[in-house]
Amino acid sequence: MPSLVDTSILVYRVDPRDPARQRRATALLEAGIADCSLVLAHQSVIEFVAAASRPQRGKGSLPLLPLAEALVEAEQLIAQFDVLYPTRDVLVTAMRGAATYGLPWFDAQIWATAEVHGLPEILSEDFQHGRHYGRVRAMNPFLAASRVHELPALYEG
Repeated sequence: MPSLVDTSILVYRVDPRDPARQRRATALLEAGIADCSLVLAHQSVIEFVAAASRPQRGKGSLPLLPLAEALVEAEQLIAQFDVLYPTRDVLVTAMRGAATYGLPWFDAQIWATAEVHGLPEILSEDFQHGRHYGRVRAMNPFLAASRVHELPALYEG
């Protein structure tokens, strides 16, 4: 089963301010393309364009990419990865996830996309590393290889 990639990984790939994260994000995405092990949420593509094209602190208020380049990158992402689009079930599940887990709204939507589509894992730094949210485990790919004390999924089915 593929893993769902959160927006920050897409952004780090084009962000030269943290070379180690940029290398890790690039390697992760390239491997995901090669073995078809990653999918994207529609929301992450949209958020990528917004984040990459807005002025950045630490870059003299310049964006990571001009809007036109960010849009080209987004088109390439859509061509390289399967993209999951929102449905009524995703929206309802996101509301329940926000209430149950206290997730911020946009994180709840990312989680709900994985939950509804039966994906076992979200790759993100915005969730608690190693924790299961419903049937979905959150993993931070930027943490050094560390042991994770995992609890079983909250529910099966």
